[in-house]
Amino acid sequence: MSATTPQTLAAFDPTLVALTVEEAARRLQIGRTTMYGLIKDGEIETIPIGRARRVPAEAVVEYVRSRMRKTTTPIAA
Repeated sequence: MSATTPQTLAAFDPTLVALTVEEAARRLQIGRTTMYGLIKDGEIETIPIGRARRVPAEAVVEYVRSRMRKTTTPIAA
C-alpha cells in the first residue's frame, strides 16, 4: 500500500475549488514551470485570495476542454 500525503490528496480531491499552482500542475501532470508559463500566457486563469494566488479548479477543466477543441478534428462522413 502506498503512502498518501496531504499533497497527494489535494491533487485528486474533487471538492477543492481553488488550487495552488503546484496542485493544478499535478492535476495536469505537468511541471511547475510549465504551469507558470500557461498562467503567464493567459491560458489558465488565476484569482487572488488574500495575499495568495489560486487556480480555480474549473479553470483547469476549461483549459483541457479548450485544448480538446483545438486538437480534435471532426471525422469526415
